[in-house]
Amino acid sequence: MNSFTIDDSALETTVCTTAAEAGSAAGTKAAHLLRHLLGTQPVARVAFAAAPSQDFCLRQLRTTEGIDWDRVVAFQLDDYVGLRPGAPGTFAEYLDNHLFGFVRPGTVHRMRLDGDPRSGERHYADLVAERPLDLVLLGIGENGHLAFNDPPHAQRHDPQPTRLVTLDETSRVQQVNDGCFPTLESVPPEALTLTLPSLLSARSLVCTVVGERKKPAIERTLFGPISTECPASYLREHPAAHLYLDAGSAPSDHPPSTVD
Repeated sequence: MNSFTIDDSALETTVCTTAAEAGSAAGTKAAHLLRHLLGTQPVARVAFAAAPSQDFCLRQLRTTEGIDWDRVVAFQLDDYVGLRPGAPGTFAEYLDNHLFGFVRPGTVHRMRLDGDPRSGERHYADLVAERPLDLVLLGIGENGHLAFNDPPHAQRHDPQPTRLVTLDETSRVQQVNDGCFPTLESVPPEALTLTLPSLLSARSLVCTVVGERKKPAIERTLFGPISTECPASYLREHPAAHLYLDAGSAPSDHPPSTVD
């Protein structure tokens, strides 16, 4: 397992051999941060990504002892609009199956997917805006997105905490590639997402990325311009962001500062 940082960035990047090792390391880091938060404040506001890349991270987190989940206020990063609650493919269902069904946070704020989408957007925005998130667990999309903030339409200084978005085709294809939906036509075209300011204002970020399809996005994230052409590049501006990669997603050339 190797770790490195880039000269112009505080982003700590750890490269592991396998997806299981990367996820386990990310989950261990997240558990450490969460225990620290709960040791210094009454509750911790935590947002969770939902994707196959998060499987091992969430498994490690849910099996770690010493976390008072009753004092965790949980949020979703994003979810599809138009699917009934609990439907297969929804991110709320994923989080129930991989985390919330095991650890039972004191509060879980689920996105409202049916009914008036604008009402659901406003409702979730009010919840998120109460105060900044303490911890965000997230991934990076094949197009470099964070949550469903797709390039080039993501806004670094979006005035809204949440936003209804029309998904980039690359994001929808990724859902098929990940096995979340059988066909492109079955992937909903719209979603509700936390915006970049909501994510990047969190005290700490733990990001897990696995698989060779993510390598181009990771290279842009680490070495390309910091811009909405690759929203994940903004991780380099965060003072407490931690990126965990497997060998498949890791950049071809590590910086000279790579250490064992």
